[in-house]
Amino acid sequence: MSGPDPGSVFPMKNIRSLCFLKNVVVNPHIEIGNYTYYDDQHHPLDFEKNVLYHFDFIGDKLKIGKFCAIATQAKFIMNGANHNTNAFTTFPFGAFGGEWEVGLPNLSGGYKGDTVVGNDVWIGYNATIMPGVHIGDGAIIASNAVVTKDVLPYSIVGGKSGNINSLSV
Repeated sequence: MSGPDPGSVFPMKNIRSLCFLKNVVVNPHIEIGNYTYYDDQHHPLDFEKNVLYHFDFIGDKLKIGKFCAIATQAKFIMNGANHNTNAFTTFPFGAFGGEWEVGLPNLSGGYKGDTVVGNDVWIGYNATIMPGVHIGDGAIIASNAVVTKDVLPYSIVGGKSGNINSLSV
């Protein structure tokens, strides 16, 4: 018995809306496991447009495990979107460099680490994963969910506040 070739871009005969991400993602700061797919009726090869505020100078990574299913418009917000909320302003003066960086330390956004998705995770349509979140193996992220906190393995998460509407199985 054999399955689809993990090296193929389009693993299903005559279907061009679903692709294996490992074979199309080029950003070295995005790691994808074998057989993880992205399904998008219009632009399946443009997954990286859904990884937002991912700046090389920050160095954070998006790590997605094996056998994950990611639906259209699922978005991953990375650390470049963070603004420091513990200062006199949320404006990221430090990110612009020069004298602003030297004169106004600690005014860049808060770094929350890498965003990590385990193996066998299902991420629904238009879900948003916030920076530094870790999603455990086997978790299900409902369509339109906004995930702000870590998700335990084999949990089901929906709603607009991360784990607030979760069910562990």
